[in-house]
Amino acid sequence: MKVVIIEDEVFASQALENLIHEIDHEIEVVAVLQSIDESVEWFKLNPLPGLVFMDIHLADGSSFAIFDEVKITCPIIFTTAYSEYALKAFEVNSIDYLLKPISKKDMERAIGKYRNMSATSATPDTDAIHKLLASLRQNERIYKTYFLVPEKDKLMPLATADIAYIYIDAKMVKAVTFTEKTYYLDQTLDDLATLLNPVDFFRANRQFIIARKAVKDLSMWFGSKISVNLLVSVPERIIVSKARVGELKKWVVG
Repeated sequence: MKVVIIEDEVFASQALENLIHEIDHEIEVVAVLQSIDESVEWFKLNPLPGLVFMDIHLADGSSFAIFDEVKITCPIIFTTAYSEYALKAFEVNSIDYLLKPISKKDMERAIGKYRNMSATSATPDTDAIHKLLASLRQNERIYKTYFLVPEKDKLMPLATADIAYIYIDAKMVKAVTFTEKTYYLDQTLDDLATLLNPVDFFRANRQFIIARKAVKDLSMWFGSKISVNLLVSVPERIIVSKARVGELKKWVVG
């Protein structure tokens, strides 16, 4: 069986590929695609695989946009962090889902469903896919995508996608971007933890909120704690308590 993975997070795609091979080592992952544009180009130039694993949220938008550019007639398994209430919309022909973090049991169920569909030659229903998108949007909570931040004598929009981490310094809340610019925020860290999408941001401790895309790797620390290493410089080491290590690991892999 040939499989394509569409996932923009490296940790998540690696974990997904490892899980697939753990269940069936004969499955061949022929491509790992990270964006809408890359996916559209690949499907235009290559024969369809037997199965597609597709993350709903990609860096350049919703993966549903792929269906506006190319026709995909093989079974699709969406990977998502949506609530189970919203996931009722996935009950359509030749479409399945895996709720992040993905367990081995769920993966076995999804691959089993694919094999049953292959026996009946079922193909995805494009209209059902667009209805699915509409249903998910109705149930999706709206999180902050921009903050207004002071810069000299102006207020500038700061996209949450540009934020690598947020921290408290001398009782001031600061947001640091991937280009290592620092901006002041009016909200407390507690308020920000509710305003930011938990898929993208994690409250590491009392001092830090970190972006998943900023995570470089994790280091073991004293007392079974974890030190989070980011792609940008930080003013102090970011330590996650032993009690939250499991939650952190699940969040990192999506």
